[in-house]
Amino acid sequence: MIYVDNENINDPRLNLALEEYIARHFDPKNDYLLFYINAPSIIIGKNQITIEEVNQAYIDRHDIQVVRRISGGGAVYHDFGNLNFSFITNHDVKKLHNFKKFTAPVIKVLDEMGISAELKGRNDILIGDKKISGTAQFSTGKRMISHGTLLYDTDLGEVTNALNVKQSKLESKGHKSVRSRVANICEFLDERIEISEFRKRLLEGLYAGNTAFTKYQLSTKEWEAVHQLKKEKYDTWDWNYGRAPKFNFQNSARFPIGEIDIRILVEKGRIKEAHIFGDFFGKNSVAEIESKLHGIPFEKQAIDHVLKGIDLTQYFGNIEHQAFLSLFFQND
Repeated sequence: MIYVDNENINDPRLNLALEEYIARHFDPKNDYLLFYINAPSIIIGKNQITIEEVNQAYIDRHDIQVVRRISGGGAVYHDFGNLNFSFITNHDVKKLHNFKKFTAPVIKVLDEMGISAELKGRNDILIGDKKISGTAQFSTGKRMISHGTLLYDTDLGEVTNALNVKQSKLESKGHKSVRSRVANICEFLDERIEISEFRKRLLEGLYAGNTAFTKYQLSTKEWEAVHQLKKEKYDTWDWNYGRAPKFNFQNSARFPIGEIDIRILVEKGRIKEAHIFGDFFGKNSVAEIESKLHGIPFEKQAIDHVLKGIDLTQYFGNIEHQAFLSLFFQND
């Protein structure tokens, strides 16, 4: 196993680009281990609809990045108190979806640190009934990534603030809130240590008894390729928001001028159809607004730009721009 040094980079988009680059371009004769700590961010699962998973208004105000990863599973919150681990190995049908296989070394090291953890459910590591890690996998067909989070000293309040956690998911877990079912690893340590020391001990534990364990640092040329992948993929709106299945969005609200009900069909992150209903009175046909929304990205900045060029009072009566815009984003 070769440990890849990410040079203490905290940019989530660069770290995910690095992880994918290793899987696709590093020597397939070797297995690799990558650790990284991200700045505050939400990491979206490959098959999720981003706008349904995040509290967009909150993350905009607090400069929290959103990045889609190439593996499945659910959205997770990262910050400087969260340690991420990634094993990059050859594809093995026996290892694919076998989360026990690649979490076992991590659980073993936690046990040696006096923390009794175990894999429960589909892909979670728990201490007692508290979740301290979630895991996911991705396969290219030749290589596979098995990665997970370790909640070491994360701001758990931000998990609730930044994510839109579906009530059905909470009910299926048998808990009333996100905060009630997660915990930080540091809470269970007899000796409080910094996350950098925790990472060091975890790495030493994984090294133990493995004489073939070595460390690798990327060349300048390799880093240039990783930055290029970040620029072309992980920095783009199309990847982080636009790459989503077709879905419908509906919201309504009552204003002094009457009720307004908007219904939108979104495909590949863009508005394919927009329909506005309600009992308001207006001079002009709302079909004119509907047509202007067609084809634009379903995100706040794009919609705001279109609406600023429209005199909404001609369609609805006396309604403020921000009030109408809020219909498109239920968390505002």
